[in-house]
Amino acid sequence: MAIKQGMCKNCGSLIVFDERDDQCECVFCHCIFPSEEAVEIYNNPEGRQFPNEKYEPSTSAQKHNVTRVYSSESLEKSIAREELRKANSEGPKTNEFEVQAKDVKAPKKLVIGVIAGAVAIVGIVIAICYPMYKTRIALRDSIEADIAPVFEGIADVALTSDAEGNYFDGFSVFGQTCQYLNAATEDELSEEDARAIFENYCALRAEKIADGSADTFDGVQIKIYSRGGYYTVTGANGEVNAVFTEDAEAEG
Repeated sequence: MAIKQGMCKNCGSLIVFDERDDQCECVFCHCIFPSEEAVEIYNNPEGRQFPNEKYEPSTSAQKHNVTRVYSSESLEKSIAREELRKANSEGPKTNEFEVQAKDVKAPKKLVIGVIAGAVAIVGIVIAICYPMYKTRIALRDSIEADIAPVFEGIADVALTSDAEGNYFDGFSVFGQTCQYLNAATEDELSEEDARAIFENYCALRAEKIADGSADTFDGVQIKIYSRGGYYTVTGANGEVNAVFTEDAEAEG
């Protein structure tokens, strides 16, 4: 069984799945979606938004991930049943000296060892990714709780959320290190306003990370949707770049 890696479209976590399966399932949020989409997100994560919706674990017997551990006893029984089925269904060889596929068999210990190795790799991946996922969620929650000063005095952004506090009406924070922020306002903003919001967010993010790795603008991108269009603001080498894109209606 060959495994592939992808990224969950819902929460951004790493997904490991059988390449023959056209569907994949996130072991953290239980989102099930096409495997090709997971691979595409994994290869091109920039600018992706992860809604973090709540999914219930699937009750279907079919699984779309490779985290299940098989015992050597059940594996040996499965191999024995397969060998018996082949012996009963296949007729005699047309040429007794001809070597056929069923004559070439991998030792059971080798098969078990390969499966055990694959399971161990998956376990290592999960052990590495899960703490990263928990850290990302904690950082996002902390930023969301104190984000009001980012917009204060500059733009009126709705800070209300759903009953569970998972989705905010006026903004969203996402990315492995919360390097992306999208916000919406009905106000008309200037380029200076957009730059100020960007700088405020970078300062808040740096404060929350608090390990010295986020003290510059590098890698941070925000989009501010305002009246007439939206600003895309990025930072590199300590400089801020703001670009305004007009809506189609405004252009007309």
